[in-house]
Amino acid sequence: MVKSKDSILKDYQNNVAIQETQIKELHKTLNNISLSRLGLFIIEILLVSITIYFGYHWVTGLLMCLPVLCFMVIVKRQSAKENELNYAEKLLFVFQNEVNLIVTGKNKYKEGKHFEDEYHPYSSDLDIYGHSSLYAFINRSNTVNGMKLLADSLSKPGNPETIIERQEAIAELTRNIDRTFHFRAGLQNHKPEQLEIIAYKLEHQLPEQLKFTHKPLLKIYTAIAPFLSAGFILPGILYGGVYWEVLGLYALINVILNFAYRHEIGKIYMGFSRSASLLSAISGTVKWTEELKWESKYIQRFSAEIKSETPLSTQIKELSGIINAFDVRLNVLLMIMFNIFLLWDFRCSIRLDQWFIKSSNQLIRGLYTISQFEELISFATFNHNEPDFTFPVISDTFHFGAKELGHPLITENKRVVNTYSFNSLPTVDIVTGSNMAGKSTFLRTAGINMVLAFAGAPVCAKYMKVSIFEILTYMRIKDSLNDQTSTFKAELNRLKMILEGVTTLSYPLVLIDEMLRGTNSKDKYLGSKVFIQQMILKKTPTLFATHDLQLSEMIEKYAKEVRNYHFDIQLSEGEMNFDYKLKDGACKTFNAALLLKEIGLSFNPDESDSR
Repeated sequence: MVKSKDSILKDYQNNVAIQETQIKELHKTLNNISLSRLGLFIIEILLVSITIYFGYHWVTGLLMCLPVLCFMVIVKRQSAKENELNYAEKLLFVFQNEVNLIVTGKNKYKEGKHFEDEYHPYSSDLDIYGHSSLYAFINRSNTVNGMKLLADSLSKPGNPETIIERQEAIAELTRNIDRTFHFRAGLQNHKPEQLEIIAYKLEHQLPEQLKFTHKPLLKIYTAIAPFLSAGFILPGILYGGVYWEVLGLYALINVILNFAYRHEIGKIYMGFSRSASLLSAISGTVKWTEELKWESKYIQRFSAEIKSETPLSTQIKELSGIINAFDVRLNVLLMIMFNIFLLWDFRCSIRLDQWFIKSSNQLIRGLYTISQFEELISFATFNHNEPDFTFPVISDTFHFGAKELGHPLITENKRVVNTYSFNSLPTVDIVTGSNMAGKSTFLRTAGINMVLAFAGAPVCAKYMKVSIFEILTYMRIKDSLNDQTSTFKAELNRLKMILEGVTTLSYPLVLIDEMLRGTNSKDKYLGSKVFIQQMILKKTPTLFATHDLQLSEMIEKYAKEVRNYHFDIQLSEGEMNFDYKLKDGACKTFNAALLLKEIGLSFNPDESDSR
């Protein structure tokens, strides 16, 4: 059963309330743990004071160890609860973001501004990247590769087979949408580049950095160090005296050993610091991708690349455990104690080397697979949040047709839809109309929905069938002082790009909005006419929006190659009303005179110049 948008919003709001309650409870638990730690610290001070006052005895020595042991247990529990809290906060972010996006249209994920490119065939004109763009609306990726994959999928059309496979994958992930929220929460717990840093370290740095752990004597000594420490500490507690001196000498040797290898260990740790919680969260979120028996071929294909006897989630969890142990370095007191008596950094380095030999290659591939899931989940969330959108039919032959086609970035209560289709053979469709009537928006509506279709995503239409097109646009032309480019020169450069594309591309589609604005009206008309004739000659499907009614007269000579459409205005008691509906034929009503009158300029078009 397909949910309504209101029902989807309510689900998100309920999840927000659940997470807020859980976070409140976790804060309360952590406050209690902090009080327990303070209590143990006070008890330890009292025991030390008693020992100093009454003299050392093995009983007091043993009693002094108990608060320390209890403290370590509580610290471990505190760490677990802090991880729970961190995860709950990230999950809250995920749900709150969806609420904000539905209510206000604002998405807190990256908007893809660094992918903006004025020289791209269509991305700037169709608002694909940057502020208030399609990318900003869809993106739910938080890794560098995930964001790149999403940008790539919106930058060029896939082949029909891949598009259909992606549609199936997105639909399957939509059916498992609840699990994707947890997946996103796990990945939200890091900076975008952190996974790439880990992958780079695994692939390019660790092999060399871990070489010192291969020394046999170092391995043996590290393995027996805890037993030696226990063998010296227990007699020291029971008998004191010379045993403490022996223990001191043993500790000095370990200090020297740690100092000698401090640079090697520091290099290993660099890049992994504080990533244990991230890896732990990823392990949990990756697990469900392994448990599901995926039906879509697209997901099956990239999931198969990381399959092995040991699941990726298990291998990530093992690495997380090693890094978590390594993070003892973040607590100076524990770092000193653990390294003196347990050679802790050496033990972690040796464990990391063993893990690296067994699992590093699979994890490197797995980190990229995580980004592939992220990119698909962005579209799946978009699909889930827009229940009225539909997956288009991908045609093998020339075709474009849509019923109730609307712009996906315009809110539902303001969106006006139109039904429109190409002819059976390519034509130049000239769209005339007054200012603000909807010509530009219609061109962008057609283009942006094609971009969605070619990415395998649902489109803002009741029905849409489309073949593959390579879109070329001419809409927002800017001059550039830095490049010493005038508006007219920028227009010529864009036209040159389009003409080259029409000649070299296999399936070009051209969208033109008011051509040659930077020149006089006569040259503008002649240039537009010649351009349309060129599109007719090349048999290139073209949508051409213009104010110039003369261009609509080309249908008299090119009855089969040109079609006329228009957007008009309705005048009622001096007021202009726009219905933004596409209509057949050329426009008969324009609004420039009315608009000029509203700002204090009125004229009689029949009057001649009196000079």
